[in-house]
Amino acid sequence: MVLDDKLASCMKCGFCQAFCPVFDTTGKEGDVTRGKNALVENLAHLIIQDPEAVNEKLSRCLLCGGCQFSCPSGVPTLEIFMEARAIVTAYLGLSPVKKAIFRKLLPNPRVVDTLLRAGSPFQKLLLKDEQNPQKTACAPLLKSLFGDRHMPLLADKPLRSKVGKVDRPAGKSGLRVAFFPGCMGDKIYTGVSEACLKVFEHHGVGVFLSDNFACCGIPALVSGDREGVEKMIEHNLGILSRTHFDYIVTPCSSCTMTIKEYWPEMSRNLPASVQETAKKFGAKAIDVNAFLVDVLGVHPEDPAKGGLKVTYHESCHLKKSLGVSKQPRELINMNKNCELVEMVEPDRCCGCGGSFTLTHYDISQQIGQKKRDSIVATGADVVATGCPACMMQLSDMLARNGDRVRVRHTIELYADTL
Repeated sequence: MVLDDKLASCMKCGFCQAFCPVFDTTGKEGDVTRGKNALVENLAHLIIQDPEAVNEKLSRCLLCGGCQFSCPSGVPTLEIFMEARAIVTAYLGLSPVKKAIFRKLLPNPRVVDTLLRAGSPFQKLLLKDEQNPQKTACAPLLKSLFGDRHMPLLADKPLRSKVGKVDRPAGKSGLRVAFFPGCMGDKIYTGVSEACLKVFEHHGVGVFLSDNFACCGIPALVSGDREGVEKMIEHNLGILSRTHFDYIVTPCSSCTMTIKEYWPEMSRNLPASVQETAKKFGAKAIDVNAFLVDVLGVHPEDPAKGGLKVTYHESCHLKKSLGVSKQPRELINMNKNCELVEMVEPDRCCGCGGSFTLTHYDISQQIGQKKRDSIVATGADVVATGCPACMMQLSDMLARNGDRVRVRHTIELYADTL
């Protein structure tokens, strides 16, 4: 379906206003889907008039999918906005920094690892460990660059250095998975990835884990860089094509969504054999929560009523793009030391949006503060989620307010029971 046909399904009813966290914060019509669709309808004219202004308006979107999920007409807004961003990026060109990151670094993970190893010792000099429950650090010496963000530290060693390549055959489950940890699962939240590996071993699931996976491609995708996305897709498909597996399992909802929905879509200009492989592997992608509950049949006998109060934040991509909502709660209830306490609007966006929090931190912070307030109101000791990017945003917001709530991935809570 061409862009004009996708836009034609929008009735301009404004129903999307109730589900857009950016519009809820700014109150500007240009920030809601209806306003952006109007912009895209006149893209050819406006891009010539003021391409930078068009680019700025299109960037003021979290790509959370709330509007698409709730749209009565089924308008594919995520596809519309990402296609529009690609058109604007092709017109303006990528900045030299983005071009280097998306086309040189991210498709070449060994180069990234070398740079991070070289830079890792300096993080202790430049970042101040805040010794808080969220395990964040601030950067007083780099405040002009990072502001007053509270950031997670890089892991002492990336996952690929800790465990190396894993190539284990199927055990009692009869299943074998390709485990795709994602960038954050490899370089920051390595404990999440190690929890996944522990769970796979417990259930007799064979594992293939490459020590050379590249980024899934979503940073380049949301920036409109088709060439960068294609490079990352081809790199990862080349690795996956050399082994066999039943599922591609990830602990990152954004990675799962990208592999499942956008690898096939973004490979349409690549050779037919690559397109077919992307489609085949995309169909095998599944979130780790869904894999455990829906495939392995992990279910609690009764809701847990332990002493540790846990509330659950629903990642936008996990619920709205992948339809995974019940399964993470099932895993929380598998831990008898926990008691699940629901927050108000658990599926309300936390305000991260990947690169959105880098370019529009003021709006991101306001949205995140509302999520923080909902978390704290439950009296929870822990907030669990199924997305490493959400973990980073929630940690920032909670640390900013001096809260004692810890942030954990749902798979970590389940792994604690094994």
